[in-house]
Amino acid sequence: MRSKTRFKASLRRAGTASLVLLSLLSWQRAGEPAWAQATPPAKGVVCDRAAFRLVVDVGHTADAPGARSARGAVEYDFNLRLATLIEQKLIETGFEKTVLLVTDGPKRRSLTDRVARANGSSADLFLSIHHDSVPDSFLEKWEFEGEEHSFSDRFHGHSIFVSADNADFPGSLQFGRLLGSALEARGLRYTPHYTEKFMGHRQRLLIDAEAGVYRYDQLIVLKNTRMPAVLLEAGSIINRDEELQMGSPERQSLIVAAVTDAVESFCASRRPRNPHQAARRPGAAPAAKAALQPAAAVSPAKR
Repeated sequence: MRSKTRFKASLRRAGTASLVLLSLLSWQRAGEPAWAQATPPAKGVVCDRAAFRLVVDVGHTADAPGARSARGAVEYDFNLRLATLIEQKLIETGFEKTVLLVTDGPKRRSLTDRVARANGSSADLFLSIHHDSVPDSFLEKWEFEGEEHSFSDRFHGHSIFVSADNADFPGSLQFGRLLGSALEARGLRYTPHYTEKFMGHRQRLLIDAEAGVYRYDQLIVLKNTRMPAVLLEAGSIINRDEELQMGSPERQSLIVAAVTDAVESFCASRRPRNPHQAARRPGAAPAAKAALQPAAAVSPAKR
């Protein structure tokens, strides 16, 4: 009888230890409260699309265009193309308050500008669109159309980033998880290489290994925005095969559909921040939208 009691106690201790270990493995950051977990909308709850405000941010600017692709194209053009498709699809599906945020000028000034304009929009969600590259140490040389370019076929896939310093980190994490799940459901895989030590100062903490959500606290557009904010690196344009895929209508359609589904689910789970703001203050909605318009028009050549 005594041996049975000791055996049961051992099982209880082992079970407790297992639960603690599983918790540490599934959540690699201390202190996540229960309400930070992504929760599905209650049964019967629908999204108020007409009231939901979303800012789709085009990463980088024409003056500071970001990374170069394996064939010499600039990241900004990829970002603008995909973000525009996302904006158009969301508006078509009833998210009529979706706004495309395009900024100009040098990198540092554009970052503070886009944060200020996003915060002035009373948005419910901020999504920044980017395309990925790799550290210079991984680059190789090849020739394309008679010119030498850099490439790296070592990594491929998307990645999702959130900041714990964001004013609504639980909301950021929730949308990041929804987006990652929607991408995965369409057969798209995230890249795990940000967890590796060889990434050096670019190494990030993977806080959701199923959805591919990384923690990146230092990103200005994530930590300084006053609404849930997520940055999507849609794919690696320094990878020669994935660059071609990222420019294809088929891949773009998959990403656009995933974003639309994630926004729909997120909207249904949360009340709009200021659903009656425009009614209380005539002209507020047009003013907010105007604040998000490009400071300078983007020429067709740069699109």
